[in-house]
Amino acid sequence: MTVERFMKKKQNSKEISLTNQNEILQAKVDEILNRGVVDIIDKENLQRRMQSGEKLRIKLGIDPTGPNIHIGRGSTLKKLREFQELGHQIILIIGDGTAVIGDASDKVSLRPMLTPQQIAENERNYLEQIGRIIDLDETEIHHNSEWIGRLTPSEWIKLASIFTVQQIIERENFAERIKRGDPVGLHETLYPLLQGWDSVNISADLEIGGTDQLFNLLAGRKIQEQFGQKPQDIMTLQLLAGTDGRKMSTSWGNVILIIDSPEEKYGKIMRISDQLIPVYMEIATDIPMERVKEVRVLLEEDKGNPMDYKKELAFNLVKLYDGRKAAIAAQDHFEKIVQEKELPEIIPTFTTESKIGIDDLVTLMIRSNIVKSKSEARRLIKQGGVKLQDEKIELSEKIAIVVPSEKEGGVIIRAGKRQFLRLISKK
Repeated sequence: MTVERFMKKKQNSKEISLTNQNEILQAKVDEILNRGVVDIIDKENLQRRMQSGEKLRIKLGIDPTGPNIHIGRGSTLKKLREFQELGHQIILIIGDGTAVIGDASDKVSLRPMLTPQQIAENERNYLEQIGRIIDLDETEIHHNSEWIGRLTPSEWIKLASIFTVQQIIERENFAERIKRGDPVGLHETLYPLLQGWDSVNISADLEIGGTDQLFNLLAGRKIQEQFGQKPQDIMTLQLLAGTDGRKMSTSWGNVILIIDSPEEKYGKIMRISDQLIPVYMEIATDIPMERVKEVRVLLEEDKGNPMDYKKELAFNLVKLYDGRKAAIAAQDHFEKIVQEKELPEIIPTFTTESKIGIDDLVTLMIRSNIVKSKSEARRLIKQGGVKLQDEKIELSEKIAIVVPSEKEGGVIIRAGKRQFLRLISKK
């Protein structure tokens, strides 16, 4: 969609003045440059170019280090779609070359190198997931192995000469690992060089990424200058916390995946803390910012029922990825299974901490006579027979179950087909 097509769509078959067209474009640009955004370098330059109608080349790189994409990454893809709707050229780089090394930006230890076979397997369903958000037909897609594999020795030396050893090892996570005496692989220090080389090869005008990507994004600017290109602007986006408030991470089990069923997405949203509601609304949905700000104020002033705001959030999140019909069905499923008649009239209720682990849950299952022993409880969980909001609980010591307050309705644990347990936090 070009800028002209975007403006035509906004006209709704009615003639509008040039002034109104400019106002519509200005409003859209302002939202793109502010919603969920932490920082922009160089914002004044980027804003001017967008308002002029110039078609920019917008870059995002995704390394296939796992088979599925969570909605934290999905929120970044949503930002890409907003640029795409204004007619800018989106360039999606599948980092099959860089994934071999692995980005160390948010890693506190040396990560294992992936094989080409692992990378290919992880990537298998990437485009289907990505295509739920952006228009792939209008997207320029590359694998960075296209140019990384062709790097000559002289180009490697030129890339390496752009940075000093001190600059690389002073980045926060490397410095912390060195201070602890933990290893930092020499191959890890090459990652920013290769990400910057991507920008050179596709002549990026803007690269977007999470706040943990700032070092790599800045490296791209410097590398472009060294190879005779104008430095790309960069946009860092707020990272989306996981359902338990920690960093969203598959290893912690606190992710909402794009491939999750509508019911799973809806149920997982209902588990997040109240404080995360406006954050998720702003970053992970298309809910108008006026409403996001209103909900934020209502929560701060303790007005209304947080459960209602959470259901509004869950509905809109499911609608974004699976469509309105699926969102209606997911909400109906949640209300019938969790909130209404299909639950028994009397459910054992326990007050506990706001976050509990597997051991705490096992103890509560024994206290409520759902099981007779720890081994029986763990076996039931391992078999997938224990569910939270109709979602199976994994037998992992890293799992943290968020327990809402009594005002929020607590949380229902289902063991087997007929055993239920309601947990309420002390807060």
